Amino acid sequence: MDQKKLDQQSQHWEFSFSNNAEMFGLEPSLAAIKALKSFQEKNIKSIVELGAGLGRDTMFFAKNSVYVEALDYSETSVKSILSKSKKLNLTDLIKAKVFDVRKKLPFENNSIEACFSHMLYCMALSNSEIENLNNEICRILKPGGINIYTVRHTDDGDYKNGIHIGEDLYENDGFIVHFFSKEKVNQLSKGFKVLSIEKFEEGTFPRKLFLVKNKKT
Repeated sequence: MDQKKLDQQSQHWEFSFSNNAEMFGLEPSLAAIKALKSFQEKNIKSIVELGAGLGRDTMFFAKNSVYVEALDYSETSVKSILSKSKKLNLTDLIKAKVFDVRKKLPFENNSIEACFSHMLYCMALSNSEIENLNNEICRILKPGGINIYTVRHTDDGDYKNGIHIGEDLYENDGFIVHFFSKEKVNQLSKGFKVLSIEKFEEGTFPRKLFLVKNKKT
């Protein structure tokens, strides 16, 4: 697998975000709407959002009184999140910083109530990088803490189309996507109890995804 090609994705996302400030729209994702319900049921008031993008879900959580620490490796993303939080008077509920999730997450062991990420796991990350990220999330979560994430699955129309980069990674229109089988999702349950794996669709294509909810054991 060409690691250099994977590393170049950050520049591709930076360019895309810079040229299309609302490429995913302003409405929250269905994943965020469902995640908020889970957080409210468990009285979770503070979360870490990984791969926050341009902040549509960040704003949604904060508007619903959930404190969000948002990380993204795009400087444009983080600037957008901070700008929106000021305009919406949500600065007390949002903290954002540039961060590469392939590194050790900047939080203490057993310190975080919940993590949320929408399509972060299916970015240009190798199997070992995804496993390391998942282990890091497990490390920072409190016992009983929740990790909710989404991934595009192997029934998606882009799976096995475009340029095969290696493993389950395929490049379409310049974007590299990592696709997941249910088996792969279950393999990422070390240290967790899988609460649910739900199929859903997003966008006009549509993208076909799993919404995964895990609880730290």
